[in-house]
Amino acid sequence: MKLSLLLLSDELNEPRICFFLLLFRNITSSLHHRLMLTAFFFSQLQGSDIIHGKKVPEGLMLYMASVQNDAGHVCGGFLIREDLVVTAAHCYVASPTHVVLGTHNLQNGLGENIQIKQTFMYGDYNGIKQGGDIMILKVSTYSLLYLFHMTYICDLIVQITVQQKKNQVCQVAGWGKTENESQSHELRVVSVSIISPQVCQEQWRPFLHLPPNVTCAGGYKTNKGFCQEDSGGPLVCSGFAAGVVSFNRNLNCKYPDVPNVYVDISKYLQWIDKILK
Repeated sequence: MKLSLLLLSDELNEPRICFFLLLFRNITSSLHHRLMLTAFFFSQLQGSDIIHGKKVPEGLMLYMASVQNDAGHVCGGFLIREDLVVTAAHCYVASPTHVVLGTHNLQNGLGENIQIKQTFMYGDYNGIKQGGDIMILKVSTYSLLYLFHMTYICDLIVQITVQQKKNQVCQVAGWGKTENESQSHELRVVSVSIISPQVCQEQWRPFLHLPPNVTCAGGYKTNKGFCQEDSGGPLVCSGFAAGVVSFNRNLNCKYPDVPNVYVDISKYLQWIDKILK
């Protein structure tokens, strides 16, 4: 499978900072299917200091979504179309009712609050230990944020093959618990490194047999990674979403012994594409 990348500019930021529109192309088919995904260059967010992260400047990472129920934030997510948000399937148990878009501060009341109209759970999902921890939420109205800011196209098209490389530096963001074990009301981001499948499986073996189709990054030999209520957010590598935050060990965010585990999005593109159509 190959992905065509159309570089899209962000009118809120410098011209060199652009969003991506991912076009999914199944080379075994004569049809060209689209998977729209906003992402952006993180060069200015490679902080050394979500766990040990830093605040995301307003106007950046506008694809991030807060998945909420009547009590407030429960999971992260990210916008892939004006009416579709990707998140983790295990977030379903929190009975989400709406998503909040367009703000990094969940207490300022400035975001778009949009009701969830329909839920698409991956067909084989039966708990995180079995894999397939991915879900798509269809919202009741189009996001004005998406319609207003996905407008300008840069003159760059490249072809890539989706793959994560060992030690590749990626980013994960969310409103989950911080190193102080308190929930962050402001969106935070941290850089994490991809961990090889072999190392990830070896470190997890005493606790759990890893499910198929996952990617590991952060949380091993480092104090950087995701925490509770970051679930469902994207792992962003080289400007595109490579994973969905899935699980860590025993609800413990302060450990350096096992990697953080993400759903590998590249294994679910055909399923996502069917929903997009």
